[in-house]
Amino acid sequence: MGADLHDISYVRIGSEDIEESVRFATKILGLELVGREADAAYLRGDNRDHNVVYTRGARSGHVVGFELPTMKALDDAAALFERAGVAVRHGTMDEHEQRRVKGLITIQDPTGNVIDLVARPAASGSRYYGTRDAGITSFSHIGLRTASPKADEDFWTSMLSAKVSDWIGDAALLRIDDVHHKIALFPSTFAGIQHVNFQVESQDDIMRSFYFLQKNNVKIVFGPGRHPTSGARFLYFQGPDDMIYEYSTGVRMITEEDEKTYVPRQFPKAASSFCMWGSEPDIPEFRVQPESAKPGFVRAA
Repeated sequence: MGADLHDISYVRIGSEDIEESVRFATKILGLELVGREADAAYLRGDNRDHNVVYTRGARSGHVVGFELPTMKALDDAAALFERAGVAVRHGTMDEHEQRRVKGLITIQDPTGNVIDLVARPAASGSRYYGTRDAGITSFSHIGLRTASPKADEDFWTSMLSAKVSDWIGDAALLRIDDVHHKIALFPSTFAGIQHVNFQVESQDDIMRSFYFLQKNNVKIVFGPGRHPTSGARFLYFQGPDDMIYEYSTGVRMITEEDEKTYVPRQFPKAASSFCMWGSEPDIPEFRVQPESAKPGFVRAA
């Protein structure tokens, strides 16, 4: 039995130009700027203290934060990892303040993705108010790059109690609650955050943003479309530092009752496994060889 992840909490993204990252996040993405420090900017799209932190310099790297339900659960997780030989670093007082949490440990998955596990993260007493009305309702999930798909999948499912909802090729879509996935592990050659997702209220919000992004010369890299795995309607677009952001709505829920009979599905790594409407991704980790180019392929008459 691994650590009991309660929810996704935040991402920390190294940025070569924090001012440009903040401009994009507020004017384009639709987040609210909630605080600044000398080397960091805090933004949110829901009632948490923050969801995204831009830190100065690409070398500051990527960090994903997940909440555990109690301080005791965090202590138990630290002991579990140490027994398993996983390196655990306990947060300093400065790091607790930077993360806006009461409890903090940091670990890495086999690829080297940096994972903060936190307890009692700060909530906000004021309503989220975005600079533009993108229809955002919550910070929902992240895609991570994995250089060791099987090892990372085993780590997340055994040490962090995630469950596989579906696979696309070797990419595992993992859930930690009823939502179809909160983590997606996409094969790559290096570690890091592959995309950041915000849920929006409706398909209308996705289409409004589609035209808004086009008018503002933002590169759309996938969609509008619909994922056959989660059923979500989606739109992916590229921001500063080549970070990919996604809006989605209508994600599938796998309830406790569903768990009794649910079996993860294996989808091939094909464009139709990423989008059932026909959109083809311009995202390195999603790109697939055309069916017609595969050896032995014969198109049906």
